[in-house]
Amino acid sequence: MRRFMLTLLFLMASVTASAELEIFACEPEWAALADEIGGDLVTSYSATTALQDPHYIQARPSLIAKVRKADLVICSGAQLEIGWLPALLQKANNRKVLPGNDGYMEASSYVIRLDATANLDRARGDIHPQGNPHIQTDPHNISAVARALSERLVKIDSVNSEAYETNLEQFLIRWEQAVSRWEDRAEPLRGKRAITHHKSWVYLLRWLGIEEVEHLEAIPGLPPTATHLGKLTAEFGSGGADVIIRSPYQHAKPSEWLAERTGIPAIILPLTVGGTEGATDLFALFDDIVGRLIEVVGDA
Repeated sequence: MRRFMLTLLFLMASVTASAELEIFACEPEWAALADEIGGDLVTSYSATTALQDPHYIQARPSLIAKVRKADLVICSGAQLEIGWLPALLQKANNRKVLPGNDGYMEASSYVIRLDATANLDRARGDIHPQGNPHIQTDPHNISAVARALSERLVKIDSVNSEAYETNLEQFLIRWEQAVSRWEDRAEPLRGKRAITHHKSWVYLLRWLGIEEVEHLEAIPGLPPTATHLGKLTAEFGSGGADVIIRSPYQHAKPSEWLAERTGIPAIILPLTVGGTEGATDLFALFDDIVGRLIEVVGDA
């Protein structure tokens, strides 16, 4: 009997050690990062794709089922998902992934958020009082979140702590080498001026030393108006900007309209993993972003 119990305990320990953690990510970049740090010990799922605006997602039954099974929910936070994540958490009724528990993590809380404001006037459009949530466009932010994610996985699954710590160490070595390469390549971009569709790129532009001079949206979150585009045409028709940037899920017409009338090149940049054909993982994401910018304005 004693031998049987020991065998049973050994088998249970083996199953526990090899069981995959279920990671529910609100955005593709955090699912990709979970794969880097968790390796074979995790299974990650992203609630959104790079071709969707993460502000506006339906809390559909399939997502509720994913949250119900999740061991960890990781989202950008700073109210980016405020329109749908609270409903998912409530309907899933999974206490371990509720805010305040180890199974819930907001990536933006581990970096310095830009553009925080105390002005809550909704007439100003899609604002985020806690700061801009699109932190993933600065690779230094990715490093900070990677460290926090490794610590969280260790808390949740201490049996495999050594694996998570080793994965983090190896990831950071490769990541820091890549960041150095991107920064060297992007040096010609410093001092360039950009018009963006939405305030999605503040972290990227600060990292690369590009000045954000205007937005296609007169009010954040609302479609560009003919009046505002006309104002931009008058202001930048004779120069003053080097590139117009939009995300894959944003309509092409406003940026193309302005580009035709001003001669400023309009480009698409992937906001996250999967945003373009080349942005297949976190490393390829920044390869593609820097490459696209250099191709269009690097020598301008």
